[in-house]
Amino acid sequence: MPSFMRNAGEIWRCANLYRLEEYEEYGIGSYQDSYIADICAHPGVTQEQLSKLMYVHKSNVARQVASLEEKGFIERRADPADRRSLLLYPTDKALAARGKIREVHTAWLEKLFEGFSAEERAAVSAFMDRLAENAKRASGRGGER
Repeated sequence: MPSFMRNAGEIWRCANLYRLEEYEEYGIGSYQDSYIADICAHPGVTQEQLSKLMYVHKSNVARQVASLEEKGFIERRADPADRRSLLLYPTDKALAARGKIREVHTAWLEKLFEGFSAEERAAVSAFMDRLAENAKRASGRGGER
C-alpha cells in the first residue's frame, strides 16, 4: 500500500504544477482555484463554513481568503445577522475566472484518464468516492459537507 500514497501524492503535486502554469495569466496559485470555485458556488459563505466545505484548516482559509481579496477575486462583507462574522462573495473577476478553472479541471481529468475505457473511468471514480468517504470518516469529518 505504500505506493498508493506515493502515487496519490505525485498526482496531487503534478496537478498543482499543471494548474499553476494554466492560471499564470490570472495570478492565482494552484490551491486558490478551489477557493474561487467554492465561493462562486456558495456566495455569502463564511470562512468557517468554507473550512468545513473544503476540509481545510481555518488558518489556511484565512490566508487564502486574504490573498484572494488582495488580488480582487473575492470581497468580505459583514454578516448583517452577526457583525462578528464575515461573508465571502465572488467579484466579477472571480466569476470570469470560474470558466477557466472548469476548463483546466476538465483538461486535467482528460489527461489523467487518457487510455482508460469508459468502464475503467467509472470504476476509478467509484473507488475514489469510497476512498474519500473513508477519509472523511477517519478524519472525524464524515458527513459534514
